[in-house]
Amino acid sequence: MNDDSQLQESMRNGDNRPSPDALLAKAEQETRGRLKIFLGAAPGVGKTYEMLMSGRSLLADGEDVVIGVVETHGRQETQALTEGYEIIPRARVDYKGHVLEEMDLDAVLTRRPKLVLVDELAHTNAPGSRHPKRYLDVEELLANGIDVYTTLNIQHVESLNDVVAQITRIRVRETVPDSIIDRADDIEIVDITPEDLIKRLKEGKVYLPKTAKRATQNYFSAGNLTALRELALRRTAQRVDDQLLSHMQANAISGPWSAGERVLVCIDEQPHGAALIRYARRQADRLRTPWTALYVETSRAATLSEEEKDRIAATSRLAEQLGGEIITLTGHDVAQDIINYALAHNFSHIVIGKPNKSRLREMFEGSVSHDLIRKAGNLSIHIISGTQQEAAPVRQVATAEEKAFSLRPYLLSLGYIAIALVVGTLLDHVLDVRNIALVFLMAVLATAVASGLRPALFASLVSALVFNFFFLPPLYTLHIAGPESVIALAFFICVALVASNLTARVQRQAAAARNRARTMEGLYQFSKKLAGAGTLEDVLWATVYQIAALLKVRVVVLLPDEGTANTSISVRAGYPPDDTLADADIAAARWAWEHDHPAGRGADTLPGAKRLYLPLRAVGNTIGVVGLDDDRQGPILTPEQQRLFDALAEQAALAIARIQLVDDLDRAQLAVEADRLRSALLTSISHDLKTPLAAILGAADTLKSYSGSLPDTDRAELLTTVVDESERLNRFIANLLDMTRIESGAMQPNKSLHYLGDIVGSALKRAAKILQHHRVETDIAADLPMLKLDPVLFEQVLFNLLDNAAKYAPEGSLVYIQGQAEQGDIVLRISDEGAGIPAGDEMRIFDSFYRVRKTDQVRAGTGLGLAICKGFTEAMGGTITAANRSDHGGRSGAVFTIRLPLSSCAEMMSGTEEGLSPR
Repeated sequence: MNDDSQLQESMRNGDNRPSPDALLAKAEQETRGRLKIFLGAAPGVGKTYEMLMSGRSLLADGEDVVIGVVETHGRQETQALTEGYEIIPRARVDYKGHVLEEMDLDAVLTRRPKLVLVDELAHTNAPGSRHPKRYLDVEELLANGIDVYTTLNIQHVESLNDVVAQITRIRVRETVPDSIIDRADDIEIVDITPEDLIKRLKEGKVYLPKTAKRATQNYFSAGNLTALRELALRRTAQRVDDQLLSHMQANAISGPWSAGERVLVCIDEQPHGAALIRYARRQADRLRTPWTALYVETSRAATLSEEEKDRIAATSRLAEQLGGEIITLTGHDVAQDIINYALAHNFSHIVIGKPNKSRLREMFEGSVSHDLIRKAGNLSIHIISGTQQEAAPVRQVATAEEKAFSLRPYLLSLGYIAIALVVGTLLDHVLDVRNIALVFLMAVLATAVASGLRPALFASLVSALVFNFFFLPPLYTLHIAGPESVIALAFFICVALVASNLTARVQRQAAAARNRARTMEGLYQFSKKLAGAGTLEDVLWATVYQIAALLKVRVVVLLPDEGTANTSISVRAGYPPDDTLADADIAAARWAWEHDHPAGRGADTLPGAKRLYLPLRAVGNTIGVVGLDDDRQGPILTPEQQRLFDALAEQAALAIARIQLVDDLDRAQLAVEADRLRSALLTSISHDLKTPLAAILGAADTLKSYSGSLPDTDRAELLTTVVDESERLNRFIANLLDMTRIESGAMQPNKSLHYLGDIVGSALKRAAKILQHHRVETDIAADLPMLKLDPVLFEQVLFNLLDNAAKYAPEGSLVYIQGQAEQGDIVLRISDEGAGIPAGDEMRIFDSFYRVRKTDQVRAGTGLGLAICKGFTEAMGGTITAANRSDHGGRSGAVFTIRLPLSSCAEMMSGTEEGLSPR
């Protein structure tokens, strides 16, 4: 029994005991550390500052507080607040030649402070750490009884990821599960107005000035910040509301408390259900509060018509589409069950339809609305008239009868009666005739359990006749001699009818409960599979498999073909796997897709098709078609299966729409990136082509106009300019061509065995002119094995790196080239004595058209050279990384490290002659 059922049962019995689940959750919290989250709408609102200030207050009170990890981002005022704290040294993790620092979880656990400050909860830990995410580190700290203060931005909450992407057009990759927020003991909103945050950005208190300007134009616009601010406030209010509800349940406090408004709408099989749902949604929007649709299932549910069941299912789907939560309870007294649920969950408003019974029926059957008004107490009851009645949803597909009439149950009941007759005849000599009636009563109960109500009623009448014929005097006639026999027979008939009715009702309820449990288990498993599906193929496979398993049918899913503007559809998944359709099925599927209406077998359109095709709808749009088929004759689905299919199809359609939305956002982001690259390319071409062309044109024009009057030295200098700028222009065009080859995938290295020193020497000779004002030293080990690589591509890699060093290192500085074997690889390092790489740009410098800011004395580059180095190196099976120098001489500069594997070399060397050896 779940928590709601326990609350409902205890309140029905007048026993206001605390919720067991709430008490258990409270007990678990006492054994764990406490978690406080400082939540902000965006970076820069002051979360870390506020966390440090709160920690200092506890330090002043003598609490044991340490810093596990705090990111100051270079802000002096934040750095000053860390003074006076004990700071746990960070763990150093080596990753691809870089040393990354992470929180030392083991050191914090060994230290066991009362409170630890952990910044940036959504942070992704370096590969090789114990946990991939920092929030998992926090969970381990809490499990060991250590309190944690942490910070989080609202865009990192998993459930809001799509919402944030729609608002900002940026998809956040680092997310935190909502369960972390739901388990937080305290949430403190750190909030400033968008105007103040933008001002802080412009003042350089959040990002560097150049980055801040770009952020203000994109992510940090006033509209985005206002929307994110509302998300943060709403998510915090939701958590506070949950905490209030847990407190009330744990302390057996009967609601409602008017701290916040909550709307509960009660639905049933009446035609005004849709009007109630819409009214509840409007009321919830006015109050800015969550709302729930409640259906109380009583024993009458088994006697409802298929039309009424369809109406309940349609009303529930409408509530879900409009954002409400759907709750179904099993009960007996509908009004009392509604009141109990409302009080237990702190609802303040109950919406119910106006009764449509006559006064006479209300006198005998009662009125739920009148009972609610009498029992409401402090609850507000909204009685909505039924003038906006809607007809039950019309079935567009013929459905099979749940159970066709069968003689088998009736013949089985006759068998039970025959057994009872034999047993009664044997006991007739030792028992009174009134006791023999109990034997026939057992036959009636057995029939009710095995076959249901109607066979049980049939068995009651036949048992009465058989009992009268064989055991009541005069025997073997249907006449009754004495009044006491009449009374005995009358009581037997009454008891048999009542007992058969009650037994059949219990049997129906048990069968309904089993079916409901099986259906809910199937839907739960389906929702789990959809939640874990990250690709469209995974969603489609889960859909066809689950529909086939629950409905016992064959399934195909058809979706629109890409690049056809939704004009054609094709099979994308099937269970059992099937991708072939007959012409009639193709026509039916296309018609169902184009007209948003069922077609095919059992439908009123193209019924000659093998399969029944039903549209998949999401957010009012048809996104695909599902085809169903089985080996039976006639309609495929029963009414109950039709309702189950509708629930499965709705979940599947939403999951498919979610995947498609993510793809659309990714495509939009790629389009933005393509526009950025196109703009960068045009800018680069306009500058890098124009500059050398202008120099060449100017020099050539001068030579043409003043050739006779120019001194020899000036003429030689102009000719040198023409040659140099032509070479520069040639390098630029070559870089563009090389980058095109890399991005098109047309790069096919022509690998052969070569000594590294030879290619380094060739690259130095080619770069002699651009390195004429620098000192160059090489240290290539003489015993290096030969490498399997493309000499032309690798020479271009080295040339681009040397050209980069010549640009950014001052004249007269040293360019150092070192080659050696390390851990099964050949490692080549090229270092310079320039200003180094700005922090955080170590990987970005390999992006196309990305240029590090430089002084006016540094000649401009295209932003393609290092991107080509990365593409060429990876095409040959190697890796390239960039870092700042960390040698002990205290010199600045950048170092580029190329790693080439020896495995391919060994394979190729095994097939060469003995004389081919390293030099």
